[in-house]
Amino acid sequence: MIRIVIAEDQRMLRGALGTLLDYEEDMEVIGQAADGEEALRMIELYHPDICLLDIEMPVITGLEVAEALKGAESPCKVVILTTFARPGYFERAMKAGVHGYLLKEESVEELAKALRRITAGERMYAPELIFNAYRTENPLTERETEVLALSRLGKTSREISKELFLSAGTVRNYMSDILAKLDAKNKVEAIRKAEDNGWI
Repeated sequence: MIRIVIAEDQRMLRGALGTLLDYEEDMEVIGQAADGEEALRMIELYHPDICLLDIEMPVITGLEVAEALKGAESPCKVVILTTFARPGYFERAMKAGVHGYLLKEESVEELAKALRRITAGERMYAPELIFNAYRTENPLTERETEVLALSRLGKTSREISKELFLSAGTVRNYMSDILAKLDAKNKVEAIRKAEDNGWI
């Protein structure tokens, strides 16, 4: 029996997915979480074989759950189920070592087949997501990404420089490079472009 925890913030979708997967003779949905924090608690409590995660959830995202589980070396296999083909998301998911990265638009039958193959040791990634990820690589360095992410939170150059132990001039130079790399007219446009691609 494949024991599954589902984490999805949309209640109707979560319930429908749980019911349909429970109909499979070799599957049992043992927990349903509305956010990433609840998912982590259920994984620790129930020790499922697979955790099926939505990417964008409240409190803790699906990607953050995957990253936390990698650090904890959990035996639970992580599968991301998404509608988002953002290349930055795929890149983070690969770094987190997820076992599956699949589209929500697939049928439950196809999802069940994929979960069986993942349980057997395979890794399953939707071809469309792989293609999109490699078509648009993140041009920003890790430090530039940090600067832009902090800027998105409304922090000034001075506040960012204190947090990252850099001079204010260095932060301004990073921001100038970010604008050039993203072909953005200003900081707001740079943040939007990076968000749209899932880089921050």
